Amino acid sequence: MYFVTFLTKNLTRRPVRTALTVLGLSVAVGSMVALLGISHNIVTSVLQSFLKRGIDLVVTQAGKGSDLNSDFDQNLVDQARQVPGVAGVDEAVVDIFNLVHDSGRTDQVMLQGWRLDNPAFDDVELVAGRKLRPGDKGKCVLGSTLAGNLGKGVGDNVRLGADAVFEVVGVIKSFVVFEDGAVTMTLDDARELTGKKVTGFSVRVAKSPGSTAEVERVKEAIEALRDPKDPSVRLSARTPENYVNSVTHIRIVRAMAWMVSAMGMLIGVIGMLNTMVMSVVERTQEIGILRAVGWPPGRVVRMILGESLLLGLAAAAVGTAGAVAVSYALTQFPQVNGFVEGGIAPTVVAEGLGITLAIGLLGGLYPAVRAARLLPTEAIRHD
Repeated sequence: MYFVTFLTKNLTRRPVRTALTVLGLSVAVGSMVALLGISHNIVTSVLQSFLKRGIDLVVTQAGKGSDLNSDFDQNLVDQARQVPGVAGVDEAVVDIFNLVHDSGRTDQVMLQGWRLDNPAFDDVELVAGRKLRPGDKGKCVLGSTLAGNLGKGVGDNVRLGADAVFEVVGVIKSFVVFEDGAVTMTLDDARELTGKKVTGFSVRVAKSPGSTAEVERVKEAIEALRDPKDPSVRLSARTPENYVNSVTHIRIVRAMAWMVSAMGMLIGVIGMLNTMVMSVVERTQEIGILRAVGWPPGRVVRMILGESLLLGLAAAAVGTAGAVAVSYALTQFPQVNGFVEGGIAPTVVAEGLGITLAIGLLGGLYPAVRAARLLPTEAIRHD
């Protein structure tokens, strides 16, 4: 405890420099944690949308750069329903579409067309109005986030694309952030609006608990299906985990998050290195006296590294708090709150802490070694 107190006093003797170092490093750490947190929340939200609904396979058209470009015929869905071991198949049309505000401004929103018997309708909470029902045409339900952004409610109209106008018959709340920010309509309306037939479908497999062999068998059977009208069309069936890890947009977000993290770590190491080198130079006489009174080189190393780690911990606390605030602040912007979920997961906080400690160690290592190699007589003579 005495040693930690000694390190803290060393840092507080130069409060301005210590504060500026912590502030600069916390900006780098906060940026890393915020981007990693957003990436993690997107992945978790997409994955949970499948796992909580008991979906075993996600099927899209193979060979497409983006799954939003997937488009195949209904007969492949009908064939999949006949595959032995398949307990349920739910097809959908999903796209990113232009929504025209009353002012004429346009925003991109997620549009999804579901069959009326899609079990996902049972998982959403009806906030206002009603859900879609047979015979509905030109009707839609809005996610609660999107409804709030637009200021729309039951009985209002929303304009999609150039001239498609849909009446809002209900507002729903989902545990999936994307569905809260989406426009949901019947599958037939979505097909007519987007020109797509089927973007993809989910599969629930009848299997014994913990069994993966049946899922793999169904996966192979679905990927072997062919469209008699166009035999060149291939299907790709993936488990929810594999699907999430292969989605192009998610991979881009992850890559950007880690690229910014790497840059932030480099900036942090340089900043820490500069601070600790200055500290060692200014305290040359002090370090020489400590060596003269019996401090071994190892303890000098621990002192400098301890100070850099304390700076890192302080920056991690400030940066993480800032990242949490930023993530919630982003959810207040209508342009992104239908795609971004606020908050930072504990695992991301742990990653940020680990990166910050690495910055402290790397940034303090050279100054610590330099300080430990000072000869007592040389240090005491230093002016």
